[in-house]
Amino acid sequence: MIETAGGPALLSTRPGDAASPRIRVLHVVQNLNYGGMERLLADIVRGTDRSRFDVHVLCLEYFGHFAEGLDRYATLHLLGPQPRYSILWPRTLIERIRAIRPDVVHSHSGVWFKTARAARAAGVPLIVHTDHGRAEPDPWRCRFFDARASRRTDVVVAVSEPLADYLRRKKIVAPRTPIRVILNGVDTTRFRPRPDDGGLRASLGLAPDTPIVGSIGRFEWDKGYDVVVEAFARLRVSWQAPGPAPVLVLAGEGSERPDLERRIARHGLEGAVHLLGWRDDAETLLRAFSVFTLASRIEGTSISLLEAMSTGVRPVVTAVGGNPDVVGEALRHFLVPPDDPDALARAWAEVLADPERSRREGEAARIRVERHFSIQATVRAYERLYAGEAP
Repeated sequence: MIETAGGPALLSTRPGDAASPRIRVLHVVQNLNYGGMERLLADIVRGTDRSRFDVHVLCLEYFGHFAEGLDRYATLHLLGPQPRYSILWPRTLIERIRAIRPDVVHSHSGVWFKTARAARAAGVPLIVHTDHGRAEPDPWRCRFFDARASRRTDVVVAVSEPLADYLRRKKIVAPRTPIRVILNGVDTTRFRPRPDDGGLRASLGLAPDTPIVGSIGRFEWDKGYDVVVEAFARLRVSWQAPGPAPVLVLAGEGSERPDLERRIARHGLEGAVHLLGWRDDAETLLRAFSVFTLASRIEGTSISLLEAMSTGVRPVVTAVGGNPDVVGEALRHFLVPPDDPDALARAWAEVLADPERSRREGEAARIRVERHFSIQATVRAYERLYAGEAP
């Protein structure tokens, strides 16, 4: 079922029996377009036990890519345009929440203040918010509104311990509002080690033994892809190993793409850096990568990093946010400082120089995700929260 501001448009039968005493959960998000948070939310919706929960998703802007097929697991709603003053009094949102009659409203980053205010006015019994990561520096306007939203929220979820500490330390969450840490997770069946079929290299005109430094993410300032390109320029200049020189493959889109293209041209890397745009076959791309990398300046718990590790790819990432907790002690030696292209290039070179060690550490990465970051564990933790059960 998909509902818009003009009423329902029946695309499929609502999951489950409408007469059953299930807990009705309403997720509220800006949109379900490309991004780690949006992908995680779609996975949570698909994994939630439909015999116990009646799941709804309300998008405030538009549906987007990850909404495709999601109506088989939940009822999707679109709020549509709202007046400018809606952040002060979100009347349309209040009315829609009242019409849906949820037992739980669960907001996600970007819509906290408006959703908490509307859910409280609509008399929702349980209001949950997940903070998926903070900007740095964290704008005072965001801290101001989020601190007030926390007073109308029953439980705040942080996706990593460092983020939970930040929320407490900066007093973003009111003292009486509990913070629960629920780690992000990924589908370890979809993202599993498999042999590379050579398709990516063939499509790019590369030799079968060409090393690939790869990444998947949004081309935005906080993700640090400018640093990735600068580091890759250094790697190519210093590369002396026999065989093909490494290439850089970046899958994603975002406002920083024009800047990345200028940097690539300035360093003369047009044939060595491949910008693939958004791709739906992340599991295929990852198995072709020789090393997965992130140069994030800020990070919650990166879904792309978890997917890469689950696929058995050796990660080299910045030591920010939840990244150190994700990679764990065994792989901590390849954490690098943010905004340090030299350190990033050196770490890539070390990984690429020892493929056998890289394979062993990729296996360790896979085991860590299986043990600590499966989507099933994430979903079960949220289900316990919705049902009022102990963590």
